[in-house]
Amino acid sequence: MSSNEAAVFQYEGSELDLFRKAENWKKYWSGIVVPYLSGDVLEVGAGSGSNTTFFEKAKVRSWTALEPDEMLARRIQFPTALNGRSLVGTIATLPSDSMFDSIVYIDVLEHIEDDAAELQRALARLRVGGVLVVLSPAHPFLFTPFDSSIGHYRRYTRTTLQQAAPLGMSTEKLVYLDSVGMAASLANRLVLNQSMPTEGQILVWDRLMVPISRITDRITFGAMGKTVLGIWRKGNS
Repeated sequence: MSSNEAAVFQYEGSELDLFRKAENWKKYWSGIVVPYLSGDVLEVGAGSGSNTTFFEKAKVRSWTALEPDEMLARRIQFPTALNGRSLVGTIATLPSDSMFDSIVYIDVLEHIEDDAAELQRALARLRVGGVLVVLSPAHPFLFTPFDSSIGHYRRYTRTTLQQAAPLGMSTEKLVYLDSVGMAASLANRLVLNQSMPTEGQILVWDRLMVPISRITDRITFGAMGKTVLGIWRKGNS
C-alpha cells in the first residue's frame, strides 16, 4: 500500500463503536499487556482510539497510533500520560528511521492477508529487547458471518499465531482469554449465526461473562478462550 493509498483507505467494519462499550473486556486484556510496554510504543491499526485510552497506565515515553483510515485517526484521543500522536498509514509507510520499543496489534492482525509478512515488518521496527504484542480472535471453528462482515481473514489458535510470529523472537506469553465468552461465541456459531451482535449482547457478555472469565482463565491457565494473546521479545540476533 502506498502512502497515497493509505491516505484514502476507509475501514468498512461497523463494530468499532459497538465494542467501545466493552469496558470490562478492555480493562482485562490491557491490564495483562501494560506491564510489558515501555519506551516508544507503536499501536498498529488504532482505529478510532477505543483501545488506546485503556493504556493510560503504561509507563512509556511516547505513543504513536497508526491508522490507515484518516477519518478514524482524527477521532483518536490520548491520555495525557501517553504523550501521543496519530499517524495516517501502515507500518510499511512509516519513515525508514522510525523505531520503537513496543509494537501492539489489538484486533488487527486478522484483518491483514499476509500476517507473517506484516509481523516481519514489525520486527524490523523493533529495537533490541523490544516487545511485540498481538491480541486476536481465536479458533477457526468459531468463524462466523460476523468475522466475514468486518473483514477477518482468519481466527487463530496458539499454534497458528506462534507460526505467524517472526523467527528468533522469544515467547513471553501465549494464552487464550475469555473462557466463558467462548461458550457464548460457540452458541452464536451454532445457533444464532449473526453477522453482528446487538448492543444488548455486548453488554451482557462484558458485564456478566468477562468478570467470570477473569477467574476461570486463571484456573485453566489460559488453556481456552475466544481470544488469543501473544507477546514476544526481540533478541540480539
